[in-house]
Amino acid sequence: MKDLLSADVAVLGGGAAGFFGAIACAEANPQLTVVLLEKTTKLLSKVRVSGGGRCNVTHHCFQPVELARHYPRGGKQLQEPFRQFGAQDTVRWFEERGVKLKAEPDGRMFPVTDSSETIAQALEEAARRAGIRVLASTGADHIEPLAEGGFRLTLSGAQAPARQLQVRKLLIATGGNPKSSGYDWLRQLGHAVQEPVPSLFTFNVPNSPLKELMGVSVPHARVVLAGEKLEYEGPLLITHWGVSGPAVLKLSAWGARRLHELQYTGTALISWLPAQQEEPLRQWLHQFRADNGKKTVLANPLFGLPQRLWRTLVEQAGIGAETRWSELAGKLQNRLLELLLRMPLQVRGKTTFKEEFVTCGGIPLTEVNMKTLESRKVPGLHFAGEVLDIDGITGGFNFQAAWTTGYLAGRAIAG
Repeated sequence: MKDLLSADVAVLGGGAAGFFGAIACAEANPQLTVVLLEKTTKLLSKVRVSGGGRCNVTHHCFQPVELARHYPRGGKQLQEPFRQFGAQDTVRWFEERGVKLKAEPDGRMFPVTDSSETIAQALEEAARRAGIRVLASTGADHIEPLAEGGFRLTLSGAQAPARQLQVRKLLIATGGNPKSSGYDWLRQLGHAVQEPVPSLFTFNVPNSPLKELMGVSVPHARVVLAGEKLEYEGPLLITHWGVSGPAVLKLSAWGARRLHELQYTGTALISWLPAQQEEPLRQWLHQFRADNGKKTVLANPLFGLPQRLWRTLVEQAGIGAETRWSELAGKLQNRLLELLLRMPLQVRGKTTFKEEFVTCGGIPLTEVNMKTLESRKVPGLHFAGEVLDIDGITGGFNFQAAWTTGYLAGRAIAG
């Protein structure tokens, strides 16, 4: 093993932001020697597992201001970066490299192959063509800013080609970390760190009355956290441990810090009919009963709700299996209405959504020049991706932040 290796640029992190930053840098200035280090054996691991192995690359939201609204943290600061490199630019970037993307009805964009491997291979091929030296199983244990400018990195790992690496510029794209101590090495460089807490998670409801309905989904529901200014509407999925789906995941992102403070306990109120107002709904039911008195309540689901969900709501309201609409007591009708509009679920904890761990927290954006992603504390040091205090809701937004910050950082370093 050599004692010292030198390069113009080092990129730490072999994920979406690291690859994109390295490629942007090397393509903008082919004279530079760029080395990308990934401490694990796996390159682009999040890209490969995201979207159930399909890779939700970005979102079909091409207006920078509108796109920025999907970020609970960092949205305001991302407006200008999105003007420089937004979702439309991402689509074009991949198409120029032979990968076509398609938009689904909810706006999420995937490769037409429906395989994340297509995206991973496009990034690896672009890095190879740009002459980037990619080193897996190679980490940087220590970063020393040099008095004359640049950095000396102490390397470790099975495939480390030298004990130390000296570079002029450094891009850190190591992702989020669930533990505060995971950022200590950045604190040593003089940066503050917004404490990390989980974002994008599902709700555990141990004593859920919906437990038997695992797999039932509703295309549009509203989830409100009782006593808090937190609510979100969208598709909802009932799971064996509680509730999931975009409505819950997006609520968890917007409420990440508050839910952490509450230790992931509280009452989630579910409206199965978010478009309905209580009084008009009551009047409609009154008319429905007059017209359909002979029908049994249990056997005739209303409002397009899944049969199994309707059955559970009727049973929870205490309505008997043979009860007809004409026989329904006012008290029981009120109870059914309450469950349709505000069904309480006692949340006791959270579960990580699939393999996609997203943290809220990281390097504060006040310490970074958002035009170049350069540190305001350490010249020549840049950041990209989830190591920054930026996180989006589910739907391709976290990858878009990685592409944007990686691209701008890489171009700035090349310049």
